[in-house]
Amino acid sequence: MKKIEELASGKNFTATTVGEYDQLGEFVFEVPGMRVPGKVFIGQSLKGTAFEASFQIANPGEGCAFLHTHAQNEELYIAIKGEGEFQVDGKIFPFAEGAMVRVAPDGKRAWRNNGKTPLVVLCLQFQKDSLKVGPQDGKMLDEPMNW
Repeated sequence: MKKIEELASGKNFTATTVGEYDQLGEFVFEVPGMRVPGKVFIGQSLKGTAFEASFQIANPGEGCAFLHTHAQNEELYIAIKGEGEFQVDGKIFPFAEGAMVRVAPDGKRAWRNNGKTPLVVLCLQFQKDSLKVGPQDGKMLDEPMNW
């Protein structure tokens, strides 16, 4: 089984890689009673404290293994490569490269690959209502970069 590789780390950061998207199928996510090939969670490897994230690759005819909701996390799904369709609360719509879908915790969600090539999906989870400041939280520094 493929492993996440650490690239670098320091006091204020952690950098990892899952490798090339076409190799995501080498990962397997396992919990009691379920085995999902092609899915890898990355939040813990990045030492995240306010998010969870996962990559998943689905071949044609595959997709999310079950319809689900969350207790307190909203999710942001991003189609990185390929095409498919997404379902939220019974509404079905196209989900292809470049598409993004935010789903509230109570939204009943699933997605699938109905295309002809693998569909690569990035899913980010954040606690609902936890964002207190938006882009204005950033602070430009008057320091040189070390390139």
